[in-house]
Amino acid sequence: MSVDFPGKGRVAVLKTSPETVIEDYRRLMRMADYQAALPKDKETLLKINISWDTWYPACSTAPWQLEAAIQELQEAGYRVKGAHNDTVVVDAHAGEINNRHKYVTDKYGVENYYLWEEDIEWVTYEPKQPFLVLDKVYREGIRIPKVFYDANIIHLPTVKTHVFTTITGAMKNAFGGLLHRRRHWTHSVIHETLVDLLMIQQDIHSGIFAIMDGTFAGDGPGPRAMRVHEKDIILASADQVAIDAISAKLQGFDPMSIPFIRLAHERGLGVGDPNEIEIVGYDINQEPAWNFVQEDTFASRGQKLIYHGPLKPFENVLLRSPIVPWSYLASHLYHNVYWYPFVGRPRVEKALQTKWGQKFKTYGDGEVVIPGMRPETVVAAAVAGTATLAMLAAGAALLLRRRSHSA
Repeated sequence: MSVDFPGKGRVAVLKTSPETVIEDYRRLMRMADYQAALPKDKETLLKINISWDTWYPACSTAPWQLEAAIQELQEAGYRVKGAHNDTVVVDAHAGEINNRHKYVTDKYGVENYYLWEEDIEWVTYEPKQPFLVLDKVYREGIRIPKVFYDANIIHLPTVKTHVFTTITGAMKNAFGGLLHRRRHWTHSVIHETLVDLLMIQQDIHSGIFAIMDGTFAGDGPGPRAMRVHEKDIILASADQVAIDAISAKLQGFDPMSIPFIRLAHERGLGVGDPNEIEIVGYDINQEPAWNFVQEDTFASRGQKLIYHGPLKPFENVLLRSPIVPWSYLASHLYHNVYWYPFVGRPRVEKALQTKWGQKFKTYGDGEVVIPGMRPETVVAAAVAGTATLAMLAAGAALLLRRRSHSA
């Protein structure tokens, strides 16, 4: 099973700067020959990545990445729409505002599909070839958005690590669009899932392309709680496997040791071996070693105990039953109540002082919304909450004591 398509095994890479990034992206797209991959008579969907509903560098599609793609496509005569998915832990409407995506799409008159809303029809996908795992996870069938059929798709990921897949990029970006809110059911078989999703994409889409932003890049426990680095690099390709492989190589990983890249390569869905990939533009061998590492958060360690550890027998109860909202609350408490105020906020404030942070401020009114409570607010709330609970406990104890005496 091998799939041939224009641009297979070819990745365009450029170094860039805030002053030239829009034109650099447009040139990058042409270097990767996007028009050969994307029929102009088909609707073209920009699959925007929102990994957090607040702005955190390298976490979600960069506004300049989105703007350059829209400019190039509209001037070339493409019909462009954005595509957003929601998640159980991220508010996509807040995310598109805080990450400046809505500012960009409004500026260019681009409408958006919000894939979870009632006007979007989801239909059962009939596979043309055997799945690795999806038919076993979703025994009732796989349902996907009808608007994806016979449409071009352009993925807009960033260069970053991931707690479950080592790196995340073009292939992982389809995870949010093609699968519904129960996509967390696949986390224990995430690598095989990404390969199945690429097979679906190559069946239903009229063309596939990816534009990846590495102006900021994320290292450590991605896709959210990352260390931020300025890397000034951008990538584009019609080959989702190849662009992820080059991203992995830049980060310091062996692409063929990452299961989803190796599996897709072995099935001929793209080229994952860097020795077989043609790189045009910037010679990545000149790039100093990044030495990124994959790490876990407290939250992901707990998840892995369920997916792969001693809690595996309880996976269905914990993550596929009516009590599953406990996991959403746990994620919220960890990321938004603890991690962002105490660890993330100082990193964001520092990033805003960099050249790319200053570039981000040029989108919209220049005011950057940094949601989440400040550390001192969290501490005060915790103290107040503890004091309140203590007073309630003391009051209850006193009431019980009085009742016992009266009895």
